[in-house]
Formats: sequence, C-alpha cells, structure tokens
Amino acid sequence: MFTGIIENLGRVANLKSDQDNLHVTIESHLASELKIDQSVAHNGVCLTVVGIKDNTYTVTAIQETLNKTNLGTLKVNDLVNLERAMLLGDRLDGHIVQGHVDQTATCIAVKETSGSWLFTFDYDKELNNITIEKGSITVNGTSLTVVDSKRNQFSVAIIPFTYEHTNFKYFKVGDAVNLEFDVLGKYVKRLLEFDIK
Repeated sequence: MFTGIIENLGRVANLKSDQDNLHVTIESHLASELKIDQSVAHNGVCLTVVGIKDNTYTVTAIQETLNKTNLGTLKVNDLVNLERAMLLGDRLDGHIVQGHVDQTATCIAVKETSGSWLFTFDYDKELNNITIEKGSITVNGTSLTVVDSKRNQFSVAIIPFTYEHTNFKYFKVGDAVNLEFDVLGKYVKRLLEFDIK
C-alpha cells in the first residue's frame, strides 16, 4: 500500500530485456535504504526490489505490467516518481493507493495558471473507470484531486512543490501516464452496479 506522496525522482540507469520481462535499474538515494524483496512504486506501479548495488537498485516488470502501464516506454535517463510502501501507523497524507495501475491516459493539455499548472488527461472510457469531481486520482503515482471530471477526461491542478518534485514538470501533450482510480470510488461504483441489477 502507498499514499501517492512521491519521495524521490529516480533516474533510469539501465534497461535489460529478459524474455517477456524487463529489468529496470534505477539510480536513487533511496537505494541505500532499500532491502531485497521490498515494494517500491515506480510511476505508481508496485514493483519488487530484486537487486541493490551502490546507489542503484533493480526491479522487474512482467509483460502484463508492460502492457498496462507506461513502463514499457521507459528509456535510459528517464525520471520516474518513486514511493516506498507506507508503514503501518504512519500518517496518510495522500490517499489509499494500491500500486495497481488501472490503465494509462494521454496528456491532452498543459496550462500554466497564476502560480500553478493545470494538466488535462484523456482515457479510454470503454474500460469503465470513472473519476469523481473533487475525488482522488493517482497519476504516475502522485495522489491528486480531480477537477473538471468528465466521462473520459479529467484535470488536476499541480502546485509548484509537486511540479518541482515529481515528473510532472517533464510532461508534454501526447505523453502517456499511469492512472490508478480511487479504490473507494471503485468500491462505490461496484455497489451501485449491484444495486442496479
């Protein structure tokens, strides 16, 4: 479990294909604090640490993960949002995040406003995921509040601190991002579906 509060931007140091898997080596100051078999979210994707060396660590993404997330498009030197699993008893500053990406979205607009940025994303409505106005959404692992919720689109407002400490500052129109919809919203949606039947 995670909170969507990004701890560090990690740099992709190496990518190695192994049959259908992709071994991703990340350079980050978090490496010295990690242990083998620990869970770390990478752009919101929960992956297991399988190797540690100096200031780098390695995780493995399987084909299913590569198909459903933006990790398959990573290149060496790309920056990824990192968050270690939350500790039981810690303050929950973001929202409950599982690290299980529901789908990707495409950035369709970036607008600088007075002191912040507004990012708009479009996603495939055929997968039946929904956003809720003022509800939570995880974009590339970052816990955010939905504004201007539509059937297949939503926006998020990014404050300067988040902009500087996540990979949002590198997003361009056309970029793919990972989405994890609010687990509570998914639960309510399922209840409504059962109630309708």
